[in-house]
Amino acid sequence: MLAVRGLTKKYGERVALKSLDLALSARCFVALLGPNGAGKSTLFQVLTGLFAPDAGEVEVAGRSMRDDARHALATIGVVFQQMSLDLDLDVRRNLRFHGDLHGLPRALALQRIAQAAADFGLTADLDRPARELSGGNRRKVELARALLHRPALLLMDEPTVGLDPKSRRDLLAAIRADVAARGTTVLWATHLVEEAHAADRVLVLHRGALLADDTPEGVRNALGGATLEDAFMRATA
Repeated sequence: MLAVRGLTKKYGERVALKSLDLALSARCFVALLGPNGAGKSTLFQVLTGLFAPDAGEVEVAGRSMRDDARHALATIGVVFQQMSLDLDLDVRRNLRFHGDLHGLPRALALQRIAQAAADFGLTADLDRPARELSGGNRRKVELARALLHRPALLLMDEPTVGLDPKSRRDLLAAIRADVAARGTTVLWATHLVEEAHAADRVLVLHRGALLADDTPEGVRNALGGATLEDAFMRATA
């Protein structure tokens, strides 16, 4: 579902991504675990076409980001680290605008909006301005928006920053449910080790290089540590 080969990105003399290789299959929840400054956000900016790499190739669902970016991007849903809702629009109009951008027929978009609101407990909030929602519910709206066009690949860049423990748990549960129901591939960037425990695979990124790629237990063994957190701390110190 996602293939990255030799991906390199520099900012002047600083190398943010070092000839990165990775491949993600369908129906997989993958945690991209790395400390601040590891290159996680840079990777997401390249995967979403916001930055062009200095070298390397990215394919999404078999579509090249270099040669067929329009169709590659159409298969991606994104929840960025920073909130990106229009706070002056109500929830329904935020979601409807996204549907329009992706060319969804209005009747289908409204049907999916109603279903997403029911799934995420947002039905009562559909006509409220986004600024009136809690941080957790704003994140749920962003997730509903990212899934509205039924992407094959969902990118989530540290989506639980600023959320309370219950909101974090609910968001993780919603992601796992979507992977199970639709076979979505999820790449979830985080620096919180406890979130990586819920993943099928863990990628450990440090200073732009991939240190490990395995199950949570496999990563713990590969990096050496009594726990995944201990192994992560040792490898990225």
